[in-house]
Amino acid sequence: EINETSRAPQTVDYYAISKDVGDAAKEVVEIANQLAAISPTEEPTQYLGDKVNGDKAPLDGPWKLLFTTAADASFSKNSTRGMARVQNVVNAKKGRITNVIDFEPKADGSLPPLKQLNVVIKAKAEDKKRVGLVFKYAKAVLNKRIFGRHIALYIPVPAPFITRLIVLLSRIFKFGRGGQKKVPKASFDVVYLDEFLRIHRTMDNNLFVQGKEKWAAAVPLFR
Repeated sequence: EINETSRAPQTVDYYAISKDVGDAAKEVVEIANQLAAISPTEEPTQYLGDKVNGDKAPLDGPWKLLFTTAADASFSKNSTRGMARVQNVVNAKKGRITNVIDFEPKADGSLPPLKQLNVVIKAKAEDKKRVGLVFKYAKAVLNKRIFGRHIALYIPVPAPFITRLIVLLSRIFKFGRGGQKKVPKASFDVVYLDEFLRIHRTMDNNLFVQGKEKWAAAVPLFR
């Protein structure tokens, strides 16, 4: 799911699944590009990091994945990683974003090693539409229990193998080339935002379409 040279997330080839799937994905991208021209929110990053008014931030709250072109954010029951549901939780008051990946049981009913992966990120408005990101740590919740509680591992950034893990299992960043031990940094541009729908592009030009759970028509489509 990552480019071996740049270490950036690769793009999903939906046409490798089928022509119909590829055509549908192409249409989603085209619609997203059209919506970018009519976004009703002039300043999507408003109040991001504001301890007083953060709860008024347009980006605040949980956003669940509907569609993405990023391979590292795509999960399937037919993949080696298995099926998972992905959401992006924005805590605007704290200037924090958490990518949450909930892994589902395998087809045979057995549990995967990971129950949940949280990637915690510091978020800062760089301009009206761009959010700058600094990755802080990952929290891996295992499907193992001690004294009735799931084991949780806290993994700081950076470490070479941890950085690779985060690239594979989160979604929206690109880190230093040539194996440099740098804290991964990234950004994304919000191209469309309303109270139900959010569309953004990452610095790797991957597209993410996300929705709020209060958008009833989208609930069956959340991935």
